[in-house]
Amino acid sequence: MHRFTNQKGIELIKMFEGFKPEPYVCSGGYLTIGYGHKLLPSDSYKQITIEKAEIILQNDLRRTERSVLKYIDAQINEDQFSALVSFTFNLGPAALQRSALRQKVNYGQYEDAAKEFQKWVYAGGKKIMGLVRRRRLESQLFASRYLQESWI
Repeated sequence: MHRFTNQKGIELIKMFEGFKPEPYVCSGGYLTIGYGHKLLPSDSYKQITIEKAEIILQNDLRRTERSVLKYIDAQINEDQFSALVSFTFNLGPAALQRSALRQKVNYGQYEDAAKEFQKWVYAGGKKIMGLVRRRRLESQLFASRYLQESWI
């Protein structure tokens, strides 16, 4: 059975990824476009509209959702699922697979799992404040303490 990212998760992803109509190099060093879509060799996008970026995002989310479903065996609610999708969308499925976050979720240690998000705030060996903020909001969403006001 497939699950879908809820609106809170989608808005969180869009807020942190931002919309870029032309290719750029992200902080991870990848050529990226739209809402954080890592360009593949088969992609030929030079410029895209917001509408096209939405379609690409939905396709990227389906792949990310499948990864979360593959690695998470525990019963989780839609906010927890969406927080894990945001985490995995940003860091990739291998990060989720090898993380203590995954282990704690699968062992039902949800409170401890919520704390694990904050360990993933580095890029290129440097602490990135945008990642600190993103992980804080993902953790809050996971713990169902997520409020729209947290974005401000």
